[in-house]
Amino acid sequence: MISATATPATALPLFHLYGDPPEDQAFDFVHVETISSRSTRHAWTIRAHRHRNLFQILLIAAGGGEMSHEAATRPFAAPCAILVPATVAHGFRFRPGETEGFVVTFTEDVAHGLGERSGEALARLRALAADPVVPIAEAAEAARLDALFRDLHEEHFLAREGYRLAMRAHLALIAIAVARLAAGRERAHAHGAPSLASAAPVVEALRQLVEAHFRSERRLAFYAERLAMTADRLNDHVKRATGVTAGHLIRQRVVTEAKRQLVFTLQPIHEIGFDLSFADPSHFTRFFRKQTGMTPQAFRDQGGG
Repeated sequence: MISATATPATALPLFHLYGDPPEDQAFDFVHVETISSRSTRHAWTIRAHRHRNLFQILLIAAGGGEMSHEAATRPFAAPCAILVPATVAHGFRFRPGETEGFVVTFTEDVAHGLGERSGEALARLRALAADPVVPIAEAAEAARLDALFRDLHEEHFLAREGYRLAMRAHLALIAIAVARLAAGRERAHAHGAPSLASAAPVVEALRQLVEAHFRSERRLAFYAERLAMTADRLNDHVKRATGVTAGHLIRQRVVTEAKRQLVFTLQPIHEIGFDLSFADPSHFTRFFRKQTGMTPQAFRDQGGG
């Protein structure tokens, strides 16, 4: 995890680990540490930041706190897991002296190398991470995850022969266990929902395209054409995987960026709108209010959602 001090006048910090500058060429990277080992140095507060190409899975084994997730705040309590995909704005305020657990950080190429269908698994984790906090209801499951994280931490610390392979094996088991827990949560919310397996890769491809083009392009046809399918077929894939339309995902990425700029910078609202390719401030205000139920100024005044 990374701690960074960000004043409201600066953009959201983008880091690798340990407050280092981003490493766009980072490859084959896995890191694990205890939560207390870093958070105690920063008064148990990890300020809002993001990573360009790192995925994180946290295990909260004791204590709890609150997580900033984009411009919203989400409480969490042990035992639970937390999923943080690359590019997502996040931070943590842990309960001082009582919160413990682990955080594993890895570049996405590591997941792609874990097995034949690992790319699909990573896409599934991304989809499930829309709701990042995953409660662990069963004590046995919490103990099993804790043991997996401890074994991963030991392999990383001792660096014995074959430790890189062993770390990837433990990471695979952790990712599978957390994905199963999150999927169980989804089934509890929507019993009988269809499998996401075939749709998840399409959602991941759409996510990457949206990330590259959302500032200037919001037409569904633009994205469908680049994915070599019709807009209706793209919508079908996205709705099976997420329950919402592709257009909604595109609009929400624009809203997410607007919220980031409103909360984490002092950039004038009309400039935020222009940066997101709105023709005039009133158009941006109408769009933002339709998506969030409040004006950009009201959202900024209350410090986010």
